[in-house]
Amino acid sequence: MSDPAASGRTTLRDGFAVLGVAIRREPWIFTVSTLGSLLFGALTVADAWVLGWATDHVVLPAFHKGTTTTGALLAVLALFLGVAILRAVGIVARRLGAGVMQYRMQAAYRREVTAQYLRLPMSWHQQHPAGQLLSNANSDVEAAWAPIAPLPMAVGTLAMVAIAVVQMLLVDLPMAAVGLMVFPLVTAATLTYQRFSSPLFTRIQALRAELSEVAHESFDGAMVVKTLGREAEETERFAEKAQQLRDLGIRVGRIRAIFDPLLEAIPGFGVLAVLGVGVWRIRNGQADPGDLVTIAYLLTIVAFPIRSIGWLLGEFPRSVVGFRRVHRVLDEHVDTTYGDVRLPVTDGAARLDVDGLQHSYVAGQRLLEDLSFVIEPGRTVAIVGETASGKSTLTTLLTRLVDPVGGRVLLDRTDLRDLARGELARHVALVPQTAFMFDDTVRGNVTLGEDVPDEDVWAALRTAQADGFVAALPHGLDSRLGERGTTLSGGQRQRLSLARALVRRPRLLILDDATSAVDPEVEARILAAMRTSRDAGSAPSTLVLIAYRKATIGLADEVLFLADGRIADRGSHADLLARNPAYARLVNAYEEVPT
Repeated sequence: MSDPAASGRTTLRDGFAVLGVAIRREPWIFTVSTLGSLLFGALTVADAWVLGWATDHVVLPAFHKGTTTTGALLAVLALFLGVAILRAVGIVARRLGAGVMQYRMQAAYRREVTAQYLRLPMSWHQQHPAGQLLSNANSDVEAAWAPIAPLPMAVGTLAMVAIAVVQMLLVDLPMAAVGLMVFPLVTAATLTYQRFSSPLFTRIQALRAELSEVAHESFDGAMVVKTLGREAEETERFAEKAQQLRDLGIRVGRIRAIFDPLLEAIPGFGVLAVLGVGVWRIRNGQADPGDLVTIAYLLTIVAFPIRSIGWLLGEFPRSVVGFRRVHRVLDEHVDTTYGDVRLPVTDGAARLDVDGLQHSYVAGQRLLEDLSFVIEPGRTVAIVGETASGKSTLTTLLTRLVDPVGGRVLLDRTDLRDLARGELARHVALVPQTAFMFDDTVRGNVTLGEDVPDEDVWAALRTAQADGFVAALPHGLDSRLGERGTTLSGGQRQRLSLARALVRRPRLLILDDATSAVDPEVEARILAAMRTSRDAGSAPSTLVLIAYRKATIGLADEVLFLADGRIADRGSHADLLARNPAYARLVNAYEEVPT
Protein backbone atom coordinates (compact mmCIF):
# COMPACT_ATOMS: atom_id res chain seq x y z
CA MET A 1 0.00 0.00 0.00
CA SER A 2 1.22 3.47 -0.81
CA ASP A 3 1.90 5.93 1.96
CA PRO A 4 -0.65 8.81 1.71
CA ALA A 5 1.84 11.26 3.23
CA ALA A 6 4.48 10.26 0.69
CA SER A 7 1.87 10.64 -2.07
CA GLY A 8 1.14 14.18 -0.90
CA ARG A 9 4.84 15.06 -0.88
CA THR A 10 5.22 13.58 -4.37
CA THR A 11 2.31 15.67 -5.66
CA LEU A 12 3.84 18.77 -4.11
CA ARG A 13 7.23 18.07 -5.69
CA ASP A 14 5.76 17.20 -9.09
CA GLY A 15 3.51 20.27 -9.00
CA PHE A 16 6.50 22.56 -8.55
CA ALA A 17 8.29 20.66 -11.34
CA VAL A 18 5.38 21.37 -13.72
CA LEU A 19 5.54 25.06 -12.83
CA GLY A 20 9.29 24.96 -13.46
CA VAL A 21 8.59 23.88 -17.04
CA ALA A 22 6.31 26.89 -17.54
CA ILE A 23 8.82 29.31 -15.98
CA ARG A 24 11.66 28.05 -18.20
CA ARG A 25 9.53 28.39 -21.32
CA GLU A 26 8.11 31.85 -20.53
CA PRO A 27 10.79 33.51 -18.35
CA TRP A 28 10.12 37.12 -19.39
CA ILE A 29 6.36 37.03 -18.90
CA PHE A 30 6.85 35.29 -15.56
CA THR A 31 9.39 37.93 -14.53
CA VAL A 32 7.07 40.83 -15.41
CA SER A 33 4.08 39.30 -13.62
CA THR A 34 6.20 38.41 -10.58
CA LEU A 35 7.63 41.93 -10.37
CA GLY A 36 4.07 43.23 -10.47
CA SER A 37 3.15 40.84 -7.68
CA LEU A 38 6.20 41.88 -5.66
CA LEU A 39 5.22 45.52 -6.09
CA PHE A 40 1.68 44.70 -4.96
CA GLY A 41 2.98 42.77 -1.95
CA ALA A 42 5.44 45.43 -0.86
CA LEU A 43 2.85 48.20 -1.13
CA THR A 44 0.28 46.12 0.74
CA VAL A 45 2.76 45.78 3.62
CA ALA A 46 3.47 49.49 3.32
CA ASP A 47 -0.21 50.04 4.06
CA ALA A 48 0.37 48.50 7.49
CA TRP A 49 3.28 50.84 8.14
CA VAL A 50 1.18 53.84 7.02
CA LEU A 51 -1.69 52.69 9.25
CA GLY A 52 0.61 52.23 12.25
CA TRP A 53 2.31 55.59 11.63
CA ALA A 54 -1.06 57.32 11.27
CA THR A 55 -2.31 55.70 14.50
CA ASP A 56 0.68 56.82 16.57
CA HIS A 57 1.26 60.27 14.97
CA VAL A 58 -2.20 61.46 13.89
CA VAL A 59 -5.10 59.47 15.35
CA LEU A 60 -3.97 59.04 18.99
CA PRO A 61 -2.58 62.64 19.27
CA ALA A 62 -5.91 63.90 17.85
CA PHE A 63 -7.78 62.03 20.62
CA HIS A 64 -5.42 63.44 23.28
CA LYS A 65 -5.43 67.03 22.04
CA GLY A 66 -8.94 67.07 20.61
CA THR A 67 -7.63 68.53 17.33
CA THR A 68 -5.20 67.84 14.48
CA THR A 69 -3.55 69.76 11.64
CA THR A 70 -4.35 69.97 7.95
CA GLY A 71 -0.76 69.01 7.13
CA ALA A 72 -1.02 65.79 9.13
CA LEU A 73 -4.26 64.82 7.39
CA LEU A 74 -2.80 65.62 3.95
CA ALA A 75 0.30 63.58 4.77
CA VAL A 76 -1.80 60.56 5.70
CA LEU A 77 -3.97 61.00 2.58
CA ALA A 78 -0.92 61.32 0.30
CA LEU A 79 0.67 58.22 1.79
CA PHE A 80 -2.45 56.08 1.39
CA LEU A 81 -3.14 57.42 -2.15
CA GLY A 82 0.44 56.82 -3.34
CA VAL A 83 0.45 53.31 -1.97
CA ALA A 84 -2.94 52.58 -3.60
CA ILE A 85 -1.84 53.78 -7.06
CA LEU A 86 1.40 51.78 -7.05
CA ARG A 87 -0.43 48.74 -5.76
CA ALA A 88 -2.93 49.02 -8.63
CA VAL A 89 -0.03 49.04 -11.12
CA GLY A 90 1.27 45.87 -9.50
CA ILE A 91 -2.15 44.18 -9.76
CA VAL A 92 -2.42 44.97 -13.49
CA ALA A 93 1.07 43.61 -14.23
CA ARG A 94 0.48 40.51 -12.12
CA ARG A 95 -2.89 39.54 -13.56
CA LEU A 96 -2.05 40.36 -17.18
CA GLY A 97 1.22 38.45 -17.03
CA ALA A 98 -0.38 35.42 -15.36
CA GLY A 99 -3.17 35.28 -17.94
CA VAL A 100 -0.84 35.63 -20.93
CA MET A 101 1.55 33.03 -19.52
CA GLN A 102 -1.20 30.52 -18.83
CA TYR A 103 -2.87 30.81 -22.24
CA ARG A 104 0.47 30.74 -24.08
CA MET A 105 1.42 27.50 -22.34
CA GLN A 106 -1.98 25.96 -23.07
CA ALA A 107 -1.77 26.98 -26.73
CA ALA A 108 1.81 25.72 -27.05
CA TYR A 109 0.98 22.32 -25.53
CA ARG A 110 -2.17 21.91 -27.61
CA ARG A 111 -0.07 22.53 -30.73
CA GLU A 112 2.58 20.05 -29.55
CA VAL A 113 0.00 17.37 -28.76
CA THR A 114 -1.70 17.84 -32.13
CA ALA A 115 1.64 17.76 -33.97
CA GLN A 116 2.52 14.57 -32.11
CA TYR A 117 -0.79 13.00 -33.16
CA LEU A 118 0.09 13.76 -36.78
CA ARG A 119 3.60 12.33 -36.39
CA LEU A 120 2.55 9.07 -34.77
CA PRO A 121 1.75 6.20 -37.14
CA MET A 122 -1.72 4.81 -37.75
CA SER A 123 -0.85 1.70 -35.72
CA TRP A 124 -0.58 3.91 -32.62
CA HIS A 125 -3.87 5.67 -33.34
CA GLN A 126 -5.64 2.34 -33.75
CA GLN A 127 -4.72 1.51 -30.14
CA HIS A 128 -5.99 4.76 -28.60
CA PRO A 129 -9.66 5.85 -28.54
CA ALA A 130 -10.49 9.16 -30.18
CA GLY A 131 -12.18 10.42 -27.00
CA GLN A 132 -8.99 9.91 -25.03
CA LEU A 133 -6.99 11.85 -27.64
CA LEU A 134 -9.49 14.71 -27.53
CA SER A 135 -9.26 14.77 -23.74
CA ASN A 136 -5.45 14.85 -23.84
CA ALA A 137 -5.44 17.82 -26.19
CA ASN A 138 -8.14 19.75 -24.32
CA SER A 139 -9.04 19.13 -20.69
CA ASP A 140 -5.69 17.56 -19.75
CA VAL A 141 -3.74 20.49 -21.18
CA GLU A 142 -6.07 22.92 -19.43
CA ALA A 143 -5.65 21.09 -16.11
CA ALA A 144 -1.86 20.91 -16.46
CA TRP A 145 -1.45 24.68 -16.57
CA ALA A 146 -4.26 25.70 -14.21
CA PRO A 147 -1.77 26.61 -11.40
CA ILE A 148 -0.17 29.31 -13.56
CA ALA A 149 -3.04 31.71 -12.79
CA PRO A 150 -2.22 31.99 -9.04
CA LEU A 151 1.54 31.42 -9.56
CA PRO A 152 2.79 35.03 -9.88
CA MET A 153 0.52 36.08 -7.03
CA ALA A 154 1.87 33.28 -4.84
CA VAL A 155 5.50 34.09 -5.68
CA GLY A 156 4.98 37.81 -5.12
CA THR A 157 3.05 37.26 -1.93
CA LEU A 158 5.87 35.11 -0.58
CA ALA A 159 7.92 38.30 -0.63
CA MET A 160 5.02 40.09 1.01
CA VAL A 161 4.94 37.41 3.70
CA ALA A 162 8.69 37.70 4.21
CA ILE A 163 8.51 41.49 4.54
CA ALA A 164 5.49 41.27 6.82
CA VAL A 165 7.13 38.62 9.02
CA VAL A 166 10.31 40.68 9.39
CA GLN A 167 8.29 43.79 10.24
CA MET A 168 6.19 41.82 12.76
CA LEU A 169 9.32 40.49 14.44
CA LEU A 170 10.83 43.96 14.62
CA VAL A 171 7.63 45.47 16.07
CA ASP A 172 6.94 42.91 18.81
CA LEU A 173 8.51 39.46 19.06
CA PRO A 174 5.94 37.70 21.32
CA MET A 175 2.92 38.86 19.31
CA ALA A 176 4.73 37.93 16.08
CA ALA A 177 5.52 34.44 17.39
CA VAL A 178 1.85 33.86 18.19
CA GLY A 179 0.75 35.08 14.77
CA LEU A 180 3.30 32.98 12.86
CA MET A 181 1.81 29.77 14.23
CA VAL A 182 -0.68 29.93 11.35
CA PHE A 183 1.96 28.84 8.80
CA PRO A 184 2.54 25.26 10.00
CA LEU A 185 -1.22 24.85 10.35
CA VAL A 186 -1.79 25.97 6.74
CA THR A 187 0.97 23.63 5.51
CA ALA A 188 -0.57 20.67 7.32
CA ALA A 189 -4.02 21.48 5.93
CA THR A 190 -2.65 21.70 2.36
CA LEU A 191 -0.79 18.38 2.54
CA THR A 192 -3.87 16.67 3.95
CA TYR A 193 -6.00 18.06 1.13
CA GLN A 194 -3.56 16.82 -1.51
CA ARG A 195 -3.40 13.40 0.10
CA PHE A 196 -7.15 12.88 -0.25
CA SER A 197 -7.75 14.72 -3.56
CA SER A 198 -4.89 13.45 -5.77
CA PRO A 199 -6.36 9.96 -6.40
CA LEU A 200 -9.75 11.50 -7.14
CA PHE A 201 -8.32 13.93 -9.69
CA THR A 202 -6.50 11.05 -11.40
CA ARG A 203 -9.76 9.18 -11.84
CA ILE A 204 -11.63 12.34 -12.88
CA GLN A 205 -9.26 13.04 -15.77
CA ALA A 206 -9.54 9.41 -16.90
CA LEU A 207 -13.34 9.61 -16.74
CA ARG A 208 -13.32 12.81 -18.80
CA ALA A 209 -11.55 10.87 -21.56
CA GLU A 210 -14.00 7.96 -21.27
CA LEU A 211 -16.95 10.34 -21.41
CA SER A 212 -15.53 12.02 -24.52
CA GLU A 213 -15.08 8.63 -26.13
CA VAL A 214 -18.70 7.61 -25.49
CA ALA A 215 -19.94 10.93 -26.90
CA HIS A 216 -17.63 10.64 -29.92
CA GLU A 217 -18.88 7.13 -30.69
CA SER A 218 -22.51 8.22 -30.33
CA PHE A 219 -22.03 11.14 -32.71
CA ASP A 220 -20.15 9.04 -35.27
CA GLY A 221 -22.69 6.24 -35.02
CA ALA A 222 -25.77 8.46 -34.98
CA MET A 223 -27.29 6.68 -37.97
CA VAL A 224 -26.80 3.24 -36.42
CA VAL A 225 -28.20 4.41 -33.09
CA LYS A 226 -31.31 5.95 -34.63
CA THR A 227 -32.07 3.29 -37.21
CA LEU A 228 -31.78 0.49 -34.65
CA GLY A 229 -33.64 2.39 -31.95
CA ARG A 230 -30.77 2.39 -29.46
CA GLU A 231 -31.19 5.99 -28.26
CA ALA A 232 -32.18 4.93 -24.73
CA GLU A 233 -29.23 2.54 -24.43
CA GLU A 234 -26.74 5.14 -25.69
CA THR A 235 -28.23 7.72 -23.34
CA GLU A 236 -27.84 5.29 -20.44
CA ARG A 237 -24.25 4.51 -21.43
CA PHE A 238 -23.41 8.21 -21.49
CA ALA A 239 -25.37 8.85 -18.28
CA GLU A 240 -23.44 6.14 -16.43
CA LYS A 241 -20.10 7.79 -17.16
CA ALA A 242 -21.51 11.25 -16.52
CA GLN A 243 -22.86 10.16 -13.14
CA GLN A 244 -19.54 8.63 -12.18
CA LEU A 245 -17.83 11.89 -13.11
CA ARG A 246 -20.45 13.84 -11.18
CA ASP A 247 -20.03 11.69 -8.07
CA LEU A 248 -16.26 12.08 -8.10
CA GLY A 249 -16.63 15.82 -8.65
CA ILE A 250 -18.93 16.02 -5.66
CA ARG A 251 -16.44 14.10 -3.54
CA VAL A 252 -13.70 16.54 -4.53
CA GLY A 253 -16.11 19.40 -3.84
CA ARG A 254 -16.78 18.08 -0.35
CA ILE A 255 -13.08 17.89 0.39
CA ARG A 256 -12.59 21.38 -1.04
CA ALA A 257 -15.56 22.61 1.00
CA ILE A 258 -13.67 21.64 4.15
CA PHE A 259 -10.27 22.83 2.94
CA ASP A 260 -11.21 26.32 1.71
CA PRO A 261 -13.07 27.48 4.85
CA LEU A 262 -10.29 26.04 7.00
CA LEU A 263 -7.75 27.98 4.96
CA GLU A 264 -9.81 31.12 5.50
CA ALA A 265 -10.31 30.47 9.22
CA ILE A 266 -6.73 29.72 10.29
CA PRO A 267 -5.44 33.30 9.76
CA GLY A 268 -8.56 34.63 11.49
CA PHE A 269 -7.83 32.54 14.56
CA GLY A 270 -4.28 33.83 14.41
CA VAL A 271 -5.51 37.43 14.48
CA LEU A 272 -7.73 36.66 17.48
CA ALA A 273 -4.78 35.10 19.31
CA VAL A 274 -2.60 38.13 18.53
CA LEU A 275 -5.31 40.50 19.77
CA GLY A 276 -5.56 38.59 23.03
CA VAL A 277 -1.81 38.59 23.63
CA GLY A 278 -1.48 42.18 22.42
CA VAL A 279 -4.15 43.58 24.76
CA TRP A 280 -2.49 41.81 27.68
CA ARG A 281 0.92 43.27 26.73
CA ILE A 282 -0.48 46.80 26.32
CA ARG A 283 -2.09 46.60 29.78
CA ASN A 284 1.27 45.58 31.23
CA GLY A 285 2.99 48.42 29.41
CA GLN A 286 5.06 46.05 27.29
CA ALA A 287 3.68 47.26 23.91
CA ASP A 288 2.08 50.31 22.33
CA PRO A 289 -1.38 50.37 20.73
CA GLY A 290 0.26 51.16 17.37
CA ASP A 291 2.30 47.95 17.65
CA LEU A 292 -0.84 45.89 18.15
CA VAL A 293 -2.61 47.63 15.23
CA THR A 294 0.43 47.07 12.98
CA ILE A 295 0.84 43.37 13.80
CA ALA A 296 -2.89 42.64 13.67
CA TYR A 297 -3.15 44.38 10.31
CA LEU A 298 -0.03 42.63 9.02
CA LEU A 299 -1.45 39.28 10.03
CA THR A 300 -4.73 40.21 8.33
CA ILE A 301 -3.01 41.03 5.04
CA VAL A 302 -0.78 37.96 5.37
CA ALA A 303 -3.99 35.90 5.37
CA PHE A 304 -4.46 36.76 1.70
CA PRO A 305 -1.00 35.49 0.66
CA ILE A 306 -1.64 32.36 2.66
CA ARG A 307 -4.88 31.81 0.77
CA SER A 308 -3.21 32.50 -2.59
CA ILE A 309 -0.49 29.96 -1.81
CA GLY A 310 -3.23 27.55 -0.77
CA TRP A 311 -5.01 28.11 -4.09
CA LEU A 312 -1.76 27.35 -5.90
CA LEU A 313 -1.07 24.18 -3.95
CA GLY A 314 -4.72 23.17 -4.22
CA GLU A 315 -4.40 23.08 -8.02
CA PHE A 316 -1.38 20.78 -7.91
CA PRO A 317 -3.21 17.40 -7.84
CA ARG A 318 -5.22 18.15 -10.99
CA SER A 319 -2.23 19.80 -12.66
CA VAL A 320 0.11 16.87 -12.05
CA VAL A 321 -2.45 14.37 -13.35
CA GLY A 322 -3.11 16.43 -16.49
CA PHE A 323 0.61 16.96 -17.13
CA ARG A 324 1.32 13.23 -16.83
CA ARG A 325 -1.50 12.33 -19.21
CA VAL A 326 -0.31 14.88 -21.78
CA HIS A 327 3.29 13.69 -21.56
CA ARG A 328 2.24 10.09 -22.07
CA VAL A 329 1.43 11.29 -25.59
CA LEU A 330 4.39 13.66 -26.03
CA ASP A 331 6.88 11.06 -24.79
CA GLU A 332 5.74 8.39 -27.24
CA HIS A 333 8.60 7.31 -29.50
CA VAL A 334 6.62 5.11 -31.89
CA ASP A 335 7.63 7.52 -34.60
CA THR A 336 7.86 7.05 -38.35
CA THR A 337 11.47 7.43 -39.40
CA TYR A 338 12.40 8.92 -42.75
CA GLY A 339 15.41 8.92 -45.00
CA ASP A 340 16.67 11.70 -47.24
CA VAL A 341 15.97 10.34 -50.73
CA ARG A 342 13.94 12.54 -53.06
CA LEU A 343 12.59 11.09 -56.27
CA PRO A 344 13.05 12.97 -59.53
CA VAL A 345 10.25 15.40 -60.42
CA THR A 346 8.54 13.79 -63.40
CA ASP A 347 5.08 13.23 -64.87
CA GLY A 348 5.98 9.66 -65.78
CA ALA A 349 4.41 6.57 -64.31
CA ALA A 350 5.69 5.04 -61.08
CA ARG A 351 6.98 1.50 -60.69
CA LEU A 352 5.82 -0.43 -57.62
CA ASP A 353 7.73 -3.36 -56.14
CA VAL A 354 6.51 -5.43 -53.20
CA ASP A 355 9.24 -7.73 -51.90
CA GLY A 356 8.58 -10.41 -49.27
CA LEU A 357 5.97 -8.32 -47.47
CA GLN A 358 4.82 -9.60 -44.07
CA HIS A 359 2.38 -8.01 -41.66
CA SER A 360 0.24 -8.91 -38.66
CA TYR A 361 -1.90 -7.13 -36.09
CA VAL A 362 -1.73 -9.92 -33.49
CA ALA A 363 1.53 -11.61 -32.60
CA GLY A 364 1.70 -15.07 -34.17
CA GLN A 365 -1.15 -14.43 -36.63
CA ARG A 366 0.21 -13.26 -39.97
CA LEU A 367 -2.30 -11.47 -42.19
CA LEU A 368 0.14 -11.05 -45.08
CA GLU A 369 2.92 -13.62 -45.58
CA ASP A 370 5.79 -13.33 -48.07
CA LEU A 371 3.82 -11.15 -50.47
CA SER A 372 5.78 -10.26 -53.60
CA PHE A 373 4.80 -8.71 -56.91
CA VAL A 374 5.87 -5.98 -59.37
CA ILE A 375 3.61 -3.45 -61.08
CA GLU A 376 5.29 -1.90 -64.10
CA PRO A 377 4.82 1.83 -64.80
CA GLY A 378 1.55 2.70 -66.47
CA ARG A 379 -0.25 -0.53 -65.64
CA THR A 380 -3.73 -0.83 -64.11
CA VAL A 381 -3.78 -3.72 -61.65
CA ALA A 382 -6.77 -5.01 -59.68
CA ILE A 383 -6.27 -6.78 -56.35
CA VAL A 384 -9.05 -9.23 -55.58
CA GLY A 385 -9.57 -11.34 -52.50
CA GLU A 386 -12.06 -12.51 -49.92
CA THR A 387 -13.14 -10.35 -46.99
CA ALA A 388 -10.37 -10.09 -44.35
CA SER A 389 -7.75 -11.33 -46.81
CA GLY A 390 -5.61 -8.23 -46.17
CA LYS A 391 -6.49 -6.03 -49.15
CA SER A 392 -7.09 -2.81 -47.16
CA THR A 393 -4.08 -3.57 -44.97
CA LEU A 394 -2.01 -3.81 -48.13
CA THR A 395 -3.13 -0.31 -49.16
CA THR A 396 -1.96 1.10 -45.81
CA LEU A 397 1.42 -0.56 -46.34
CA LEU A 398 1.72 0.72 -49.93
CA THR A 399 1.11 4.27 -48.70
CA ARG A 400 3.22 3.76 -45.54
CA LEU A 401 0.46 4.57 -43.09
CA VAL A 402 2.02 1.66 -41.22
CA ASP A 403 5.34 -0.13 -41.72
CA PRO A 404 5.41 -3.86 -42.46
CA VAL A 405 6.61 -6.44 -39.97
CA GLY A 406 8.93 -7.76 -42.68
CA GLY A 407 9.77 -7.18 -46.31
CA ARG A 408 9.87 -3.99 -48.36
CA VAL A 409 7.71 -1.74 -50.51
CA LEU A 410 9.64 0.10 -53.21
CA LEU A 411 8.59 3.04 -55.35
CA ASP A 412 10.78 3.44 -58.43
CA ARG A 413 13.14 0.88 -56.83
CA THR A 414 13.46 3.02 -53.64
CA ASP A 415 12.36 1.65 -50.27
CA LEU A 416 9.55 3.82 -48.90
CA ARG A 417 11.44 4.06 -45.58
CA ASP A 418 14.34 5.76 -47.37
CA LEU A 419 12.20 8.57 -48.76
CA ALA A 420 12.35 12.01 -47.17
CA ARG A 421 9.43 13.26 -45.09
CA GLY A 422 6.55 14.34 -47.35
CA GLU A 423 8.13 12.80 -50.45
CA LEU A 424 5.74 9.85 -50.70
CA ALA A 425 2.69 12.14 -50.72
CA ARG A 426 4.10 13.93 -53.79
CA HIS A 427 3.95 10.73 -55.83
CA VAL A 428 1.30 8.45 -54.29
CA ALA A 429 -2.36 8.98 -53.35
CA LEU A 430 -4.85 6.69 -51.66
CA VAL A 431 -8.62 6.98 -52.06
CA PRO A 432 -10.30 4.92 -49.30
CA GLN A 433 -13.74 3.36 -49.47
CA THR A 434 -15.05 5.68 -46.74
CA ALA A 435 -14.88 9.20 -48.14
CA PHE A 436 -14.31 11.78 -45.39
CA MET A 437 -15.50 15.31 -46.09
CA PHE A 438 -14.56 18.38 -44.06
CA ASP A 439 -17.02 21.09 -43.07
CA ASP A 440 -15.69 23.29 -45.85
CA THR A 441 -16.41 24.31 -49.43
CA VAL A 442 -16.10 21.98 -52.41
CA ARG A 443 -12.87 23.76 -53.34
CA GLY A 444 -11.51 23.40 -49.82
CA ASN A 445 -12.34 19.69 -49.74
CA VAL A 446 -10.62 19.06 -53.07
CA THR A 447 -7.51 21.22 -52.58
CA LEU A 448 -7.18 20.79 -48.77
CA GLY A 449 -5.56 24.20 -48.58
CA GLU A 450 -3.11 23.79 -51.45
CA ASP A 451 -2.81 26.58 -54.01
CA VAL A 452 -4.49 24.88 -56.96
CA PRO A 453 -6.01 26.84 -59.89
CA ASP A 454 -9.76 26.42 -60.31
CA GLU A 455 -9.27 25.04 -63.83
CA ASP A 456 -7.26 22.13 -62.35
CA VAL A 457 -9.97 21.58 -59.75
CA TRP A 458 -12.63 21.41 -62.47
CA ALA A 459 -10.43 19.05 -64.52
CA ALA A 460 -10.15 16.67 -61.56
CA LEU A 461 -13.89 16.92 -60.99
CA ARG A 462 -14.57 16.06 -64.65
CA THR A 463 -12.34 13.00 -64.48
CA ALA A 464 -14.14 11.90 -61.29
CA GLN A 465 -17.52 12.56 -62.97
CA ALA A 466 -18.31 15.10 -60.22
CA ASP A 467 -18.37 18.31 -62.27
CA GLY A 468 -22.08 17.99 -63.07
CA PHE A 469 -23.46 17.90 -59.53
CA VAL A 470 -20.89 20.45 -58.30
CA ALA A 471 -21.94 22.91 -61.00
CA ALA A 472 -25.55 22.40 -59.93
CA LEU A 473 -24.80 23.38 -56.32
CA PRO A 474 -25.95 26.92 -55.33
CA HIS A 475 -22.43 28.36 -55.16
CA GLY A 476 -20.45 25.89 -57.24
CA LEU A 477 -16.94 25.40 -55.85
CA ASP A 478 -17.78 27.78 -52.99
CA SER A 479 -20.72 25.67 -51.75
CA ARG A 480 -20.23 24.40 -48.20
CA LEU A 481 -20.78 20.68 -47.73
CA GLY A 482 -21.65 20.59 -44.03
CA GLU A 483 -20.06 18.37 -41.40
CA ARG A 484 -18.76 15.16 -43.00
CA GLY A 485 -20.46 16.17 -46.24
CA THR A 486 -23.96 15.44 -44.99
CA THR A 487 -25.50 17.39 -47.90
CA LEU A 488 -24.10 14.86 -50.42
CA SER A 489 -24.91 11.26 -51.24
CA GLY A 490 -22.40 8.48 -50.65
CA GLY A 491 -21.51 8.29 -54.33
CA GLN A 492 -21.02 12.06 -54.55
CA ARG A 493 -18.70 12.00 -51.54
CA GLN A 494 -16.66 9.19 -53.12
CA ARG A 495 -16.30 11.14 -56.38
CA LEU A 496 -15.12 14.26 -54.52
CA SER A 497 -12.65 12.09 -52.58
CA LEU A 498 -11.34 10.78 -55.90
CA ALA A 499 -11.04 14.32 -57.30
CA ARG A 500 -9.08 15.26 -54.17
CA ALA A 501 -6.48 12.66 -55.13
CA LEU A 502 -6.50 13.37 -58.87
CA VAL A 503 -5.90 17.11 -58.48
CA ARG A 504 -2.48 16.29 -56.96
CA ARG A 505 -1.48 14.36 -60.11
CA PRO A 506 -0.06 11.34 -58.28
CA ARG A 507 2.17 8.97 -60.23
CA LEU A 508 0.65 6.04 -58.34
CA LEU A 509 -3.04 6.04 -57.42
CA ILE A 510 -4.51 3.41 -55.11
CA LEU A 511 -8.30 3.00 -54.99
CA ASP A 512 -9.56 0.92 -52.06
CA ASP A 513 -13.03 0.09 -53.38
CA ALA A 514 -13.33 3.85 -53.79
CA THR A 515 -16.28 3.71 -56.20
CA SER A 516 -18.44 1.17 -54.34
CA ALA A 517 -21.25 3.72 -53.86
CA VAL A 518 -21.15 4.86 -57.49
CA ASP A 519 -23.43 3.46 -60.20
CA PRO A 520 -21.60 0.92 -62.43
CA GLU A 521 -22.17 3.11 -65.48
CA VAL A 522 -20.66 6.16 -63.76
CA GLU A 523 -17.81 4.02 -62.41
CA ALA A 524 -16.99 2.84 -65.94
CA ARG A 525 -16.89 6.44 -67.17
CA ILE A 526 -14.58 7.42 -64.26
CA LEU A 527 -12.09 4.63 -64.98
CA ALA A 528 -12.27 5.31 -68.71
CA ALA A 529 -11.57 9.01 -68.11
CA MET A 530 -8.62 8.13 -65.91
CA ARG A 531 -7.16 5.82 -68.55
CA THR A 532 -7.70 8.48 -71.21
CA SER A 533 -5.93 11.14 -69.16
CA ARG A 534 -3.13 8.67 -68.53
CA ASP A 535 -2.75 7.93 -72.23
CA ALA A 536 -2.61 11.68 -72.85
CA GLY A 537 0.52 11.80 -70.72
CA SER A 538 -0.77 13.27 -67.45
CA ALA A 539 -0.65 11.62 -64.05
CA PRO A 540 -1.79 9.30 -62.58
CA SER A 541 -0.08 6.68 -64.68
CA THR A 542 -0.06 3.59 -62.45
CA LEU A 543 -3.35 2.48 -60.95
CA VAL A 544 -3.97 -0.09 -58.21
CA LEU A 545 -7.62 -1.09 -57.66
CA ILE A 546 -9.06 -2.96 -54.70
CA ALA A 547 -12.08 -4.19 -56.61
CA TYR A 548 -15.17 -6.39 -56.26
CA ARG A 549 -17.29 -5.67 -59.33
CA LYS A 550 -16.64 -7.62 -62.52
CA ALA A 551 -16.96 -4.43 -64.53
CA THR A 552 -14.22 -2.78 -62.50
CA ILE A 553 -11.94 -5.81 -62.51
CA GLY A 554 -12.41 -6.22 -66.24
CA LEU A 555 -10.87 -2.79 -66.89
CA ALA A 556 -7.58 -3.82 -65.28
CA ASP A 557 -4.57 -4.89 -67.32
CA GLU A 558 -3.82 -7.57 -64.74
CA VAL A 559 -5.48 -9.08 -61.68
CA LEU A 560 -3.70 -10.24 -58.50
CA PHE A 561 -5.74 -12.86 -56.63
CA LEU A 562 -4.97 -12.59 -52.90
CA ALA A 563 -5.58 -15.64 -50.69
CA ASP A 564 -4.10 -16.78 -47.37
CA GLY A 565 -1.85 -13.72 -47.21
CA ARG A 566 -0.15 -14.50 -50.54
CA ILE A 567 -0.64 -13.91 -54.25
CA ALA A 568 -2.42 -17.15 -55.14
CA ASP A 569 -2.66 -16.35 -58.84
CA ARG A 570 -2.24 -13.51 -61.30
CA GLY A 571 -3.24 -12.81 -64.86
CA SER A 572 -6.02 -11.19 -66.85
CA HIS A 573 -9.55 -11.30 -65.53
CA ALA A 574 -10.66 -13.64 -68.32
CA ASP A 575 -7.73 -16.04 -67.80
CA LEU A 576 -8.33 -16.26 -64.06
CA LEU A 577 -12.03 -16.91 -64.56
CA ALA A 578 -11.18 -19.76 -66.90
CA ARG A 579 -8.43 -21.48 -64.90
CA ASN A 580 -9.00 -20.65 -61.20
CA PRO A 581 -12.25 -21.98 -59.67
CA ALA A 582 -11.72 -20.17 -56.36
CA TYR A 583 -11.32 -16.84 -58.16
CA ALA A 584 -14.34 -17.49 -60.37
CA ARG A 585 -16.46 -18.49 -57.39
CA LEU A 586 -15.49 -15.29 -55.53
CA VAL A 587 -16.09 -12.72 -58.27
CA ASN A 588 -19.26 -14.44 -59.45
CA ALA A 589 -20.61 -14.42 -55.90
CA TYR A 590 -20.74 -10.60 -55.99
CA GLU A 591 -22.89 -10.69 -59.12
CA GLU A 592 -25.27 -13.44 -58.03
CA VAL A 593 -28.71 -12.37 -56.88
CA PRO A 594 -30.69 -14.87 -54.73
CA THR A 595 -34.02 -15.92 -56.23
